[in-house]
Amino acid sequence: MFAGEPINFTEDRAVGHVMLRNVSKNEMKIAGKDTASQVHSVLEHMKEFSDKVRSGQWKGYTGKPIKTIVNIGIGGSSLGPIMVTEALKPYAKEDLQCHFVSNIDGSHITEALKASDPETTLFLVASKTFTTAETITNATTAKNWFLKSANDESHIAKHFVALSTNEKEVSKFGIDPANMFGFESWVGGRYSVWSAIGLSVALYIGFDNFYDFLTGAHEMDQHFLNTPIEQNIPIIGGLLNVWYCDFFGAQTHLIAPFDAYLSRFPAYLQQVI
Repeated sequence: MFAGEPINFTEDRAVGHVMLRNVSKNEMKIAGKDTASQVHSVLEHMKEFSDKVRSGQWKGYTGKPIKTIVNIGIGGSSLGPIMVTEALKPYAKEDLQCHFVSNIDGSHITEALKASDPETTLFLVASKTFTTAETITNATTAKNWFLKSANDESHIAKHFVALSTNEKEVSKFGIDPANMFGFESWVGGRYSVWSAIGLSVALYIGFDNFYDFLTGAHEMDQHFLNTPIEQNIPIIGGLLNVWYCDFFGAQTHLIAPFDAYLSRFPAYLQQVI
């Protein structure tokens, strides 16, 4: 994984989430190309944008600052950011609300819109291909709701951003490509919160705190890579899983957070495992 080999053998792809949190900027290559400069270019874009929104410099179409973030995505584009924003809620900007919409059932987006003001809401549309049916359906609902108030499609650029790599579809939707935050095919959905998919986290808790989140993950990556097996937490944890499953016939793994801020962690972990 750290060498950029295609260990995702079903899709013949590298698994590069460790490169997303390579805060040391060590040389880490995939297909012979160093990933550090590419990753940090996206991070700089995220920092610039999140700083503008949080400071009030980024204005909605009526000149009001953003007060509500609505993240529209499914799977890893939702579960990771939900988990982290809840876990790090003590660091959140007090006057900024964050909602997550993933279910194609209309009640989910309806409830988020009821709690939002079109003049002060920013929508993050998270889909690598920008063709995910559930996500685009909900995003279109949000756009139609917004345009009932804004009455001008040019205002979409101030209230919608894309977490995607499909510039053609993003532009067709009305989003300014300058407000598109990309990530590569070697970013698996379940680990994507460390990529541009984590923009909702950076907006909610601030980029500096988001970067600390990346740093903590990087430190654990280094622990896994460099610590002897008998002291290596991830390896010991993995071996214990094998031990209890194979030799004790355990079929259930209980994750019971005692800290209420970690209440979303079990749901996140279910998709990772």
